[in-house]
Amino acid sequence: MHRRLKNVWVPKFSVKIGICGSSPKNATHCIEKKMTNLAAIMKTTRRKFSAEGKAKAVLIFLTMSLSLTTIAQETTYRTQTNIPYYSERKRKANAYIDERCKLDIYYPTNKKGFATVVWFHGGGLTGGNKEIPEALKNNDFCVVGVNYRLAPKAKAPEYIEDAAAAVAWVFNHIEQFGGDTTKIVVSGHSAGGYLTLMLGLDKHYLAKYEIDANRIAELIPLSGQAITHFTIRNERNIKDTQPQIDSLAPLWHVRADAPPLLLITGDRELEMLGRYEENAYLARMMKLVGHQQTRLFELQGYGHDMTYPAFPLVVREVKRLSAKQ
Repeated sequence: MHRRLKNVWVPKFSVKIGICGSSPKNATHCIEKKMTNLAAIMKTTRRKFSAEGKAKAVLIFLTMSLSLTTIAQETTYRTQTNIPYYSERKRKANAYIDERCKLDIYYPTNKKGFATVVWFHGGGLTGGNKEIPEALKNNDFCVVGVNYRLAPKAKAPEYIEDAAAAVAWVFNHIEQFGGDTTKIVVSGHSAGGYLTLMLGLDKHYLAKYEIDANRIAELIPLSGQAITHFTIRNERNIKDTQPQIDSLAPLWHVRADAPPLLLITGDRELEMLGRYEENAYLARMMKLVGHQQTRLFELQGYGHDMTYPAFPLVVREVKRLSAKQ
């Protein structure tokens, strides 16, 4: 943060405070040094200060102290990329796993106990790449962007297994970065929303890593499919307009003890196929089986590409979670 203060006159001398460095570390050191120097000047010349001079000097102190406090509170971040989330043995045994199954992590470097969002990209399970959405950055929490195997090279349920392996990696490693394992949120858009629902509702995927899916703090799928994904149906030569619910459908796994669930879709009249209706049915069935923390938001006026208005809702949820002790 830059701050410029004009020359301040006091009897017998003038104190000039210029611009401190732009980085938090340099600016903090600069302000601390200037405050020390000003304190020394005031101490040695305290009898020469007029009432006006004293008031101005106090104002300088207060302004600089506020600047120092603000800088000290700024969160800094670091990004590490292409971290494999499968074991070396498994990567060596499967070249496609070695190529695709990596994640990026964007995390605060000067905070501890922060929340984490595991983010799965969309692309119909056939395309897309890991990302750290800009709208999720600079919010005092960590974001993990995940790549997973794609069809047609991969078949169901391999992409779900990859998603679970990535979430397991976060549970097992986030404390090393300063994160809190009780504040892990799983989210994603479209195909990423489908993966979010599957690994969160079907507990057997994370159980493979001895992790209870109920440890996930919240599931926030954006426009995810609740029936069997259309790419999986395509693998079975089933048309995308032919609904199907089986063990590869989130709806198959409705349960009362699932993590809190926030379903977000676009406008029912603008969404892809019956995406809103699928989520509405999932929300209804979750409530009927006794799940007390299911909510459904429909973003009217937005179609399937509804991440822009949805991201602030995700941020709000994660910050609410972060505020919990």
